[in-house]
Amino acid sequence: MRHDLSALLETEDFRTAARRYLPRVLFEYMDRGSERETALKQGRTALDHLRIMPSVLTGSSTRDLSCNILGKTFPTPLIVAPTAIAGMIRTGGEARIASAAARVGIPVCLATQSIVPIETVARAAPGNVWFQLYIWQNRQRTLDLVERVRTAGVETLLVTVDTAVQPLRHYNRRNGFSMGFRATPRSVLDIASHPRWAWNALLRPLLQGRGVPDFPHYPEGLRPNVLRPQQDPSVRLAQDVTWQDIEHLRVFWKGNLVLKGVLSPEDVTHARRIGIDGIVVSTHGARNLDSAPAVADVLPSLADEAGNMTVIADSGIRQGSDVFKLLALGADAVMVGRLPLYGLAAGGVEGVERILNMLLDELRVTMALSGKATLSQLGLNSLLNVRGQE
Repeated sequence: MRHDLSALLETEDFRTAARRYLPRVLFEYMDRGSERETALKQGRTALDHLRIMPSVLTGSSTRDLSCNILGKTFPTPLIVAPTAIAGMIRTGGEARIASAAARVGIPVCLATQSIVPIETVARAAPGNVWFQLYIWQNRQRTLDLVERVRTAGVETLLVTVDTAVQPLRHYNRRNGFSMGFRATPRSVLDIASHPRWAWNALLRPLLQGRGVPDFPHYPEGLRPNVLRPQQDPSVRLAQDVTWQDIEHLRVFWKGNLVLKGVLSPEDVTHARRIGIDGIVVSTHGARNLDSAPAVADVLPSLADEAGNMTVIADSGIRQGSDVFKLLALGADAVMVGRLPLYGLAAGGVEGVERILNMLLDELRVTMALSGKATLSQLGLNSLLNVRGQE
């Protein structure tokens, strides 16, 4: 049984459906922020304080959403952001998201900590998959993974650079979750109260002989699974990553190289100087540094500094007007992470496709009502910041 997708008309509808389907431990992992969740609130506030200035009587009857991302033309400005353990929301979740997004013309970035391996996801959406990389303590193991990704046909590598240590997500500890489930009375009761999810995500794979879901991008013999998330020290997140690591990777990786989690102009300048192809201006969905600035506040200056690099923005997207605002602030494209997960939880492949199409329809309506026919017409003159005026 699935939710009636036709009744889900906005993001909050999908979010509510996802909350009902998923155990609290998993829903809060994907939905919440860090520490006191200040960045989560401030990111939303910054977007809400931006008003769109419409132009009337423009005579445009069609909307063109095509854009240039990393030197290629795409039909929309959306990219599905890397999100860990989507495969725990529904079996094969990452491949389901990729196939749904491909039908809409949206590339997908697969996470290092996915449940479905890159080879399977690449087959589900040929030529449409990027890969997100965490740099491990053992650099050679990291390069081995990069070579595996290259062999799978991936052309764009996205390196997350804003997670030197595990952030403080207190709800995860209370819920008994850390990239996997820890058995506590609260977590066991939580899972037992969501039998449909427990059957689809845990019990059925076990009965079919597929075993406990694990993290297949980790080396054979060192793979944590969702019931034993402890990691071998060699494949824990490296805390000593420097620009030299990125320069080495730039030499090793011949495809597009993108840095995710950039918020300062100085870092944009350094990335441009060493030949990085793109940046993602991101607060990690407000899930890392709780005192980080809002993406909307820093994006214009970073876009100015980026030169010819592709600028992607993410964090806190809830509706098509949010996409419009980030593009007007200087982004070439926008990543969405939580929304495809809401769609996956609410209705599998169909849910993902529906929520992505919904977001694009909202963007088209916003463009039409603001008198814009193409994304190239969006700019700072399209916006009015009313912060402090209300």
